[in-house]
Amino acid sequence: MSNPRLQEIITKSLKKRENLQNSDTNLIRLIDGGGDALRGSILESYGEGWMISSSGSGLNPDLRDLLSAYGKPLYWKRLDQHQKESPVHVSGPEMPEFFTGKENGLQCRLSFQSGYSQGIFIDQRDNRAALRAMIKPGQSVLNTFAYTGFFSIAAAAAGAITSTLDLSQVYLDWARNNFRLNDMDPEDHYFCKGDTFHWLRRFAKQGRKFDVIILDPPTFSRDDKGKVFRVEKDYGTLFKLAASCLEPGGKILACTNFRGMSLREFMAQLKEADLKAVEMPEDFTDAPYLKSVWARF
Repeated sequence: MSNPRLQEIITKSLKKRENLQNSDTNLIRLIDGGGDALRGSILESYGEGWMISSSGSGLNPDLRDLLSAYGKPLYWKRLDQHQKESPVHVSGPEMPEFFTGKENGLQCRLSFQSGYSQGIFIDQRDNRAALRAMIKPGQSVLNTFAYTGFFSIAAAAAGAITSTLDLSQVYLDWARNNFRLNDMDPEDHYFCKGDTFHWLRRFAKQGRKFDVIILDPPTFSRDDKGKVFRVEKDYGTLFKLAASCLEPGGKILACTNFRGMSLREFMAQLKEADLKAVEMPEDFTDAPYLKSVWARF
């Protein structure tokens, strides 16, 4: 079925982002919902593959057909807080279980078969570039709630000694694979499995300090003892604990994607530091849900 208006939206959105895609970067948000006049649908490039995300029980047939015409491996993911399944193949060639994407020349291991997340959060691209630009060889970076460790990769590319911290051994192993993909030896870096609060208290007690700490916790979590963490109530405590592990003059990148709190409210929790908020990448044209603040002490 022909839908000229929808085709116009897709064409305009892709054209607008042509300057962001090159031989060094193919991890891009191509259509950002209401920011591109397509409310409720998000299209992202993951290496050679495309993923369309939308709410509801299925993909709009017109949108499916128009995107399929590009011949890319196309996958669909349901946007639903209660649905955490992997994306499903829609059209085009099928992607292998694991494949690679590139961000600013760095390679990332990706998958459309590993659950709700594909291996990287594209919205942090500019923050990783900023981290990489500020690092001096030999500096130490602690990447907490690290997921697959791509902040660690960006820092290590600039010569940092990184510590990658996550609750999941699966993701720590994934992070090690990301190091190897980029011809970096994971044995030259540190990997810590466990709760971030626990490790920060341990580092503080040991007197272990870092030049930069990355804080990007989930909005809500529960540790192995049942203690609940909520961004809107507990981020200030986390931030203060991280600050106790900083070298003099160190920096913290404090982030949250919690939509129920304004940037002003978020920054109010980040006390006793010089704060600078940064915007989301230019391909994110809808509401700026990700709040990112560089804190210098």
